Amino acid sequence: MPDLVHVIDDDDGLRDALGFLLEVNGIEARFYASANAFLDALPVGEGCVLTDVRMPGLTGLELVRELRKRGESFPVIVMTGHGDVPLAVEAMKAGVIDFIEKPFEEARLTESLRAALANLRTVHEPGAARAVAEERLAQLSPRERDVLDGVVEGKLNKQIAFDLSISPRTVEIYRANLMSKTGARNVADLMRIALAAGL
Repeated sequence: MPDLVHVIDDDDGLRDALGFLLEVNGIEARFYASANAFLDALPVGEGCVLTDVRMPGLTGLELVRELRKRGESFPVIVMTGHGDVPLAVEAMKAGVIDFIEKPFEEARLTESLRAALANLRTVHEPGAARAVAEERLAQLSPRERDVLDGVVEGKLNKQIAFDLSISPRTVEIYRANLMSKTGARNVADLMRIALAAGL
């Protein structure tokens, strides 16, 4: 079965640009101008979903929740031009597998899509993701765990620093350690690891 990505975005220009990018990379795509248009088209077979977060009508996060309610298990990647940590947390908790801020590098997007499509073809052992995540988090110091808890709650560095009575610069150092020890490339990765471990 060819790789198939369902792209949902209300911006015509971005849909055209993504169409070209995916075609060049040998990834088949179908396009929808809104979350409602995608829901109306169901069932659409397999594949993964690449959706904008902020759109008229249903937002990307509302779409994810609606898909889960309907029992659809598409891996979903969300794009946003308004990326912030609380939104990343909300997206990951809603079941999104990756979170990409616009403007994004082409390689970053195609890498994320290929991982999502590979995910469709792989049968994971139950609990395997949790075991891997717990193993990564076991390397953290108690203070790094405290900072991670703040990140998972969607707090900014300043808020975490205030809660822990340390400086924002120290929080930045702990966050850098978190990324390094867990192997997370970005906040979305870190959220995925934390949520897989049951945080």
